[in-house]
Amino acid sequence: MTATQSPLIAPRLITLGETMVMLTPGRGHSLAAAAELQVHVGGAESNVATHAAALGIDAAWVSAVGADVLGDRVRDAIAARGVDVTWVRTDSGAPTGVYFKDPGHGVLYYRAGSAASRMTPDAVAEVPLEDAEVVHLSGITPALSPSCAALVDTVIDRVGAGSGRLSFDVNHRTALWAPDEAAPTLLALARRADIVFVGLDEAQTVWGCETVEDVRELLPEPARLVVKDGDVGATEFARDGAETATDSTTFVPAIPTEVIEPVGAGDAFAAGYLAAHLSGDDAVGRLSAGHARAHLVLRSTSDFVADDIQ
Repeated sequence: MTATQSPLIAPRLITLGETMVMLTPGRGHSLAAAAELQVHVGGAESNVATHAAALGIDAAWVSAVGADVLGDRVRDAIAARGVDVTWVRTDSGAPTGVYFKDPGHGVLYYRAGSAASRMTPDAVAEVPLEDAEVVHLSGITPALSPSCAALVDTVIDRVGAGSGRLSFDVNHRTALWAPDEAAPTLLALARRADIVFVGLDEAQTVWGCETVEDVRELLPEPARLVVKDGDVGATEFARDGAETATDSTTFVPAIPTEVIEPVGAGDAFAAGYLAAHLSGDDAVGRLSAGHARAHLVLRSTSDFVADDIQ
């Protein structure tokens, strides 16, 4: 694998995880009926970086791609959106992953044995994790391979040694691991994070939580826990003071939206929230910024929308 030399100043936000080439029908078409497919790139963590960069945050994305034209396309597309790709390695022994979006019916992944799934803790050897203000991970990465799980542990340990915050999106993917297999690992990782994002529906599936309060009871450790409840809204539980301090709880309703495709909206929400956090906004501002960014993606078949859709 190869990587370019690291910069001297750490980005404010660093994200890490796999990004793939994404094939999707046009607006409102199903995969079964579509005559043509659009080519995009998408991955939970790079989605967060690109949305944050669009909001003016200095962001980097760490990953690996294959030594193929798809890998070049992924790296170039993310870089073109203003994200630092310095620490994206090229693996000549494995391909870049691919997936298909089927609007309204989920996604089909072709990522087994991909370059990103072969990442090890060495992938972050030169990344200034301790110096970033926020490092963002998701529950997708530890499911890719044992070496990726070890990488996630390394990242969390190193961020904990610095002054920044670890952000973790639970992001359970049933195509990667069943709920009973994923539950203990995702819970342990979430408990080690400072900021946690989780959908109420996935908390119900993975951990059996019925309410947002149930999720907080299960996850008292994070200083900020954000529980998203689809088109209802999102709740932030915050405890930024002493360990014994009582939570402040803030709810902001979702923006009414005609949904074309929900995949990718959670990443957009996390990016909006984190960008607002880095800008010093309060809880209402953070949640509102998350909803505003998710609103863009929900009305598109792409994971990234730079501007509002008219």
